[in-house]
Amino acid sequence: MNHAVTHPVPHHFDSAEQAFQASKLGVWLFLVTEILLFGGLFVAYTIFRGLYPATFHEASHHLNKVLGSINTVVLICSSLSMALGVDRVRQNDPNKAHQYMLLTLFFAVCFLIIKYVEYTHKFHEGLLPGAHFTFAGLKDDPKAPLFFSLYFMMTGLHGIHVLVGMGLIAWVLIRSNRGEFSSGYYTPVELVGIYWHLVDLIWIYLFPLLYLIG
Repeated sequence: MNHAVTHPVPHHFDSAEQAFQASKLGVWLFLVTEILLFGGLFVAYTIFRGLYPATFHEASHHLNKVLGSINTVVLICSSLSMALGVDRVRQNDPNKAHQYMLLTLFFAVCFLIIKYVEYTHKFHEGLLPGAHFTFAGLKDDPKAPLFFSLYFMMTGLHGIHVLVGMGLIAWVLIRSNRGEFSSGYYTPVELVGIYWHLVDLIWIYLFPLLYLIG
């Protein structure tokens, strides 16, 4: 039964609590490397924005602030639903936990669909990275492609993390359906939740940096 599930204790740990804390520490260390990865792009963005402020200001007008705002709300809602799902697992309420995790997946799919709509519009207009940039409205500004190179790198890398997060949520959802988690053992659910919150947090930084500077 679900309530009988207990935290496994590998031989190199003294207790379940120690194993749990070690797992959390490992995930936090991994997330530090993720922050460093995005941090490099943030630094590059800051440098180039400082060098070409007028270009970045003008180019940002060609991003869809409405869709970007909707996606921000969608991810915030997904973070809330994921937190509620983790809480329900802790409280031995698997049915509610499954519902909240499915809701999180729904929000993630909505985010990617909206991003697909945005990308499709950019492709159609020729607002593409580097040498592929063909948008007539900014053709006189040779640095305009730089903004969209950073836009696609930063949002594309974030989109990959969203896909990874969806896969992880689906994995813990399948395991939860099998009754593998309870108040006695929910470490994988907790760790996936932490990862998902980072994905949401990164977007909260990306949105104003890219969409609101104009």
